Amino acid sequence: MKKKGTIAILTGGGDVPGLNPAIRAVTIRALREGYDVIGLRRGWAGITEMVRDKKFDNSNNFIHLTEEVVNRAGRTGGTFLHSSRTRPSHMPKVAVPEHLKDTYSADFNDLTPEVIKNLEWLGVDYLIPIGGDDTLSYGVRLYSEGLKVVAIPKTMDNDVPGTDYCIGFSTCVTRTIHLVNTLRTSAGSHERILMIEVFGRYAGYTAMLPTMAGAAHRCVIPEHKFNIERLTELLVSDRNHNPSKYSICLISEGATFEGLENMSFMDGEKDMFGHAKLGGIGLTVGNHVRDLTPKYNNGAKINIINQNLGYLVRGGDPDALDSIVPMAFGNLALDLILKGIHGRLVILKNGRYDNAPLDVVTSTKKLVDIEKHYNTDRLRPKYNAFDFKPLFIMTGSE
Repeated sequence: MKKKGTIAILTGGGDVPGLNPAIRAVTIRALREGYDVIGLRRGWAGITEMVRDKKFDNSNNFIHLTEEVVNRAGRTGGTFLHSSRTRPSHMPKVAVPEHLKDTYSADFNDLTPEVIKNLEWLGVDYLIPIGGDDTLSYGVRLYSEGLKVVAIPKTMDNDVPGTDYCIGFSTCVTRTIHLVNTLRTSAGSHERILMIEVFGRYAGYTAMLPTMAGAAHRCVIPEHKFNIERLTELLVSDRNHNPSKYSICLISEGATFEGLENMSFMDGEKDMFGHAKLGGIGLTVGNHVRDLTPKYNNGAKINIINQNLGYLVRGGDPDALDSIVPMAFGNLALDLILKGIHGRLVILKNGRYDNAPLDVVTSTKKLVDIEKHYNTDRLRPKYNAFDFKPLFIMTGSE
């Protein structure tokens, strides 16, 4: 079969279960259609750090993909291409590759010209980035520079605009429900309130869906600054009306309450690309609630169990949906490429696979619609009817 061209694929941002199945789907279909496939390592880092010299060892920056390679990893979690949060358009001086330091010496540098030259040197005809809004927003930048880009949405937070579903979300929700059910026995044994922090920087879907499914009594999310006295009152009531004498609250990592002005970060530092690591709001909320419980519990303090689920919902094998959807997304991307179409984001919308303009990633935000889906007094999901709702109820867009 005559070679049709070269497709490059990469995974950027945080890892989720379902990335390897997506890589496998793209690769197998592309090879069988007559394309070569290159895997770019470590997100945008590999293509940025590459040296355009055939004698140079670029094995740390890219790999030629085969069916054997992708089949071996295709049923596992994580990404065998590895990942990073590198942003070539905003590269700190300290992170500029050694061979480019003479050319790029500002405090922050735009290495996009090098990325484009490197992709041309590799002979890349189409680029398929798999990532969240941060990774894909740079894909939008490359598309605006003339590259042929077809993107696949990935993030546990499920907050990439334009699509009802992002790779990793179902496994995150499934794992959260399982882990909460594991922890509830300890909460009941000690008659405590269980505070569980989950991912969700700007969008509260990872707290809302498990709560709606019955895993927790209450949830607090980034879209609504809640009242901590009201949360305490509700959780004490939930506990005291529960025959097993416990209650559960899911807390999005980006949540804030009245009197707390900013999100909680694990420390004051940011990585070299400006990303600050969230974490700690669960412990903060738990401490406040514990100290307030006597007010709503006849003067008796109720102890708290604090748990941050963290990477436990990010690691491991994908569930059924995160095995099927990545396979479909990968094939959708190839369908577009075979038609000569680019500048698109493959999506799931209203229960059907489709595609949308790539720039939807940067033109809007995807957040929980508070008015429709969240009861700000009861601090839990609200719903009136389920007719014609998306699979995950509140993840659709009008």
